[in-house]
Amino acid sequence: MSIIGIDAKRAFMNFSGLGNYSRAFISAMSSYYPQRRYILYTPKNRLRPGMEDFLNSPQIEVRMPHGLNALLSSMLWRSHTISRNIAADGVELYHGLSGELPLSPISAKRVVTMHDAIFMRFPQLYKPIDRRVYAKKFTAACKSADKIVAISRATADDIIHYFGADPAKIEVIYQGCDRIFYNIPSQSDVELVRAKYSLPPKYILSVGTIEERKNLVTTVRALKELPSEISLVAVGRPTPYMERVKAAISELGLESRVQFIHGASFADFPAIYKGAEALVYISIYEGFGLPVLEGITVGVPVVTSNLSAMPEAGGDAVCLVDPSNSSLTAKALKEICYTPGFAEEMVRRGYAYSKNFVDTKMAASVNEIYDSLLK
Repeated sequence: MSIIGIDAKRAFMNFSGLGNYSRAFISAMSSYYPQRRYILYTPKNRLRPGMEDFLNSPQIEVRMPHGLNALLSSMLWRSHTISRNIAADGVELYHGLSGELPLSPISAKRVVTMHDAIFMRFPQLYKPIDRRVYAKKFTAACKSADKIVAISRATADDIIHYFGADPAKIEVIYQGCDRIFYNIPSQSDVELVRAKYSLPPKYILSVGTIEERKNLVTTVRALKELPSEISLVAVGRPTPYMERVKAAISELGLESRVQFIHGASFADFPAIYKGAEALVYISIYEGFGLPVLEGITVGVPVVTSNLSAMPEAGGDAVCLVDPSNSSLTAKALKEICYTPGFAEEMVRRGYAYSKNFVDTKMAASVNEIYDSLLK
């Protein structure tokens, strides 16, 4: 039985994109390929209640630093002293799920998953010290990895350009979404969640950290062009950008039509999606754009950006718009909400396109990489 080590920091400590990816990845690999042991390495466990399902496999073990390692910073342990744990556990292949690999030598084969190069494309959104640290880690990981998993073709192009990744090492493997999105919520499920969060009767939905890159201000401006019966529900962690969003809401007189939800239970996400007239995800850059896939999988029309990886995530099942143009966004939303049959056709195409991203395909492709390296 081969032993796979996994850098699972994001699975235990992140509750949005990278965390969702990591938890879904671990769940899929341990379910479909139980002939392997999976040792998850994380500095801490900060899982919220209800997020532990990905650990429900006898093949999974969790390792956290103890003794002197527990006193070290998370960065120092994950980059250097973890090599001792990897050796002691007999790990044959180590997979970094979020762009990082140990900087110290390890005897195991190395695989790294690269998600994006946002800090290189939009350096103004990051502190200089963070950019330097990320650039060093990502470049080193691409150089030392035996194989690189890129979550989209857009990401593959970026890591070649910015980090000098060897194209021969790269495999583009699209991610799946969490399995809870495969079970379409019933109307009663939707109504229960509507009551729980006091959701409005008709709303468009935004999902994701409320930060500049996600471009929520443009969605707010699009809302102004929609009939007053439609509201906006924004689900995500706030950042200082929230003040700009609130200023736009006040400027446009939309206070009564915008609702923010912070810290929603992940188990409620499918019903929150399904209750919406449409998902609006007009980010200016994504390595993949997981909410787009979640939306089409659960059966809601999606309006998203015509940039970076979003066209890959949504294909012909979504409305692609220029994310800087609120009027085009509003036009797409009006068509979804008020053109007979249009939304239903989008949902039909969405279900069909989402089959390209089922977790069985992702897991099979990753398992092929593992097999090739462990021969």
